[in-house]
Amino acid sequence: MTQTQKSYFKNILQLNLAMLLVSTSGVLGRAVTLPPVVTIGWRALLAVGFLFLFLKWKRISLKIDREDRFKVILGGILMGIHWVAYFKALQLSNVAIGMLTIFTYPALTSILEPLLLKLPFQKIHLFLGLLVLAGIAFLIPDLDFENEYTQAVAFGLGSALAYALRNILMKKQVEKYHGSLLMTYQALIVGIALIPLSFQTSVEALQENLVWLLALALLTTALGHTLFLLTFRHFSITTASIISSVQPVYGIALGILLLGEMPQWSTIIGGVLIISAVIIESLRNVKPKA
Repeated sequence: MTQTQKSYFKNILQLNLAMLLVSTSGVLGRAVTLPPVVTIGWRALLAVGFLFLFLKWKRISLKIDREDRFKVILGGILMGIHWVAYFKALQLSNVAIGMLTIFTYPALTSILEPLLLKLPFQKIHLFLGLLVLAGIAFLIPDLDFENEYTQAVAFGLGSALAYALRNILMKKQVEKYHGSLLMTYQALIVGIALIPLSFQTSVEALQENLVWLLALALLTTALGHTLFLLTFRHFSITTASIISSVQPVYGIALGILLLGEMPQWSTIIGGVLIISAVIIESLRNVKPKA
């Protein structure tokens, strides 16, 4: 094996490790017994501590220009909605349903981006949207909103919508600032907004869930997302996005191994349709080499 091949293999392993760490949100979200707003509030503040240490280690400036502050704050609010709705979906259903419904965000982004940024709409996005809808149809047991699985899909889609809007909003800011800096400020906003809601939770309940909260903050948020950002040095964002499609697969596998949550065939079929839409959209964005 040549040095180039070894380096490529090492980078592929790093990217997959990042996806494995990020996918722990599913099993950890199921393990926590606190209300989602409390879980996310503490997860966010703990993550700020880890991310701040990373920024200091990398000597990244903490400055955000005045004209960008409103968008960063709004992005933080959307991120908070995304996290809370996702964890609510996990509590109502299982890892598979929760992760697959939020993974509709790439297709939602491809539809919303032209509308919000006034870009030309491409017909294939209609096909991708229909493909995702077909996948969602397999995830929903019935249209009865008293059914917790149906509620979970609704919360998951709300989470995906908030995440898609946040990503569109932060598009220019990501080009201007380090991703970990934006993540730090947005996690801080989420924490400040939600921590007051946690005062109704007993100290004993927080102590019982402390290990899971620390794992969410360190493994999922700080290490997982930071490691994913670092892989952009070695891969195009498109390549990283395609490989990131394995995230729900890792999450579901962890759910099977650690929680014994075996997904039904309808969930698997729906997941294949949703992930196919993500891969198709990612492949479409691969620019041919000159």
